[in-house]
Amino acid sequence: MEFLTIEHLSKIYGKGETQVNALDDVSFTVPKGQMAAVVGPSGSGKSTLLHILGGVDKPTSGKVYLDGQDLYQQNSKNLAIFRRRQVGLIYQFYNLIPVLSAEENITLPQIMDGRKPDKKRLNDLLELLQLKDRRAHLPSQLSGGQQQRVSIGRAMFTEPSVILADEPTGNLDSKNSAEIITLLRKSNRDYNQTMIIITHDENIALQCDRVITLADGKITRDVLTGQ
Repeated sequence: MEFLTIEHLSKIYGKGETQVNALDDVSFTVPKGQMAAVVGPSGSGKSTLLHILGGVDKPTSGKVYLDGQDLYQQNSKNLAIFRRRQVGLIYQFYNLIPVLSAEENITLPQIMDGRKPDKKRLNDLLELLQLKDRRAHLPSQLSGGQQQRVSIGRAMFTEPSVILADEPTGNLDSKNSAEIITLLRKSNRDYNQTMIIITHDENIALQCDRVITLADGKITRDVLTGQ
């Protein structure tokens, strides 16, 4: 079943001599539960693609369908709600709120959505993330690996349809990087969550089900890894 469908996606920045085609007629589909890596050199369009899939940036042309729903046919209010409920975003530099505890950062999206956090879900997630004894700590009191776990918990807490990760290990050492990818893989398999991971690390990419290579805004290679 094709869960995420991208059709003829283009994104153009600037005009005339300064025009940049960040994405150039990109099309592909992702089945439910697949963990896909997107790789390519800097400037290839990876982050632009991720931001468009997450509803953060709008395409110049083309379509994005998530579970049959056309993201960019919605008004800005409905798109914001859709993004908050259906998309989990993980960033390289964590993007945590410094004055909130680990627990508060994880539950923030659901609170902003006007819903009461599910305590059992929270406790289960803290256990999975190995953060039960750090739940009351502020980001400044956590290591880089622990902060990234909080970021992952925030993305996972609302049980989104798709998780998008932009260089989730790019700011971590090799030990923490391996732990984070193992955690994402476990979540992918246990919860059948669809994931798209932007990475420069070939070893991380090869742990995914599929590797999509971008260059100059175009897909140049798309292969299954046999994972």
